[in-house]
Amino acid sequence: MNETAVKPSVTPGLRLGSASFVWRPWMVFVTLLLTAATFLVFCLSIGVGDFPIGLSQVIATLLGQGERVDEFVIMDLRMPRALAGLVVGAALGMSGAITQSIARNPLASPDILGITGGASAVAVFLVTVSGGAAAAIVDSVGLSVAALAGGLGTGLLVYFLAWRRGIDGLRLILIGISVSAVTEAITIWLLVTADIRDVARAQAWLVGSLDNRSWGEVWVALWCALALVAVVSCVAFQLRPLHFGDEVAAGLGVRYSMVRAVLLLCAVLLAGVAVSAAGPVPFVALVAPQVAMRLARYPTPPLVASALTGALLLIGADLVARTALPVTLPVGVVTAAIGGPFLVYLLVRANLKGR
Repeated sequence: MNETAVKPSVTPGLRLGSASFVWRPWMVFVTLLLTAATFLVFCLSIGVGDFPIGLSQVIATLLGQGERVDEFVIMDLRMPRALAGLVVGAALGMSGAITQSIARNPLASPDILGITGGASAVAVFLVTVSGGAAAAIVDSVGLSVAALAGGLGTGLLVYFLAWRRGIDGLRLILIGISVSAVTEAITIWLLVTADIRDVARAQAWLVGSLDNRSWGEVWVALWCALALVAVVSCVAFQLRPLHFGDEVAAGLGVRYSMVRAVLLLCAVLLAGVAVSAAGPVPFVALVAPQVAMRLARYPTPPLVASALTGALLLIGADLVARTALPVTLPVGVVTAAIGGPFLVYLLVRANLKGR
């Protein structure tokens, strides 16, 4: 018998303690390619405007070798918007990858599960209801923090309603759709009964936009996102055994209930950070993990590649929103135009697989 026929195949990797880090050349190549593409689109987005700046000048300015005028335009005027798009897109991409991996369903995302809907309902309530406790909340914590709390509360509600001796992906999605419908109805009711001036303010926030971002908002979103990514990195290596079921994960020594709860909490908070910084930008969390999974040829949404894809998608959509038409559009309009057909594609594909 040929000795090589029975010899088990070993993938090159590095083992450290109980975790195994497997070297995947294609995954590394795709990650580097997405990083380069994100940086290129990021620089192009910074250079576009009433005062156009070339790509080489943008890179030179980012390296500290640009002219004083370019440095003022890039660092003071355009960088907060571009960096906000980078942070929000990455947070949404990683949040979607976590929820889709845990639910084992490509339709699971903060948009579908009602997390962004809950944040939107709280924000619209605080905008449209004047005086009293609403004004006190806005004055004390700010609209962004209140929206973050609304997204967190909605995510916890969906999780507890879906819990029944474990989390089933289909049950999680169905309950999330139900909660999302309720929050959307509340939002519409608030808009219908509110003053027209408050409705205009709420609609500007609901559509999802990167306009008029300040450095303060960007730094808060960036540090919160980095803290959550650090937590996810500590438990991410235990995510893959969850795809084989709770029994297999328990047999491998994974405390699946705790790991699932921590990862879902991080996913909810990442989505909340994104919504608090840019409003409910639709479909990025749904599309980015699926695109990254297909690019990386991986059976589940890869976290890093999904974050990079989300950042690339949102920055690219913002660039299109500012340049494709004579009128500048909110970035949420462009992502909705991309994500809507992609959602239909996923539904048709799932239906064909079911048959």
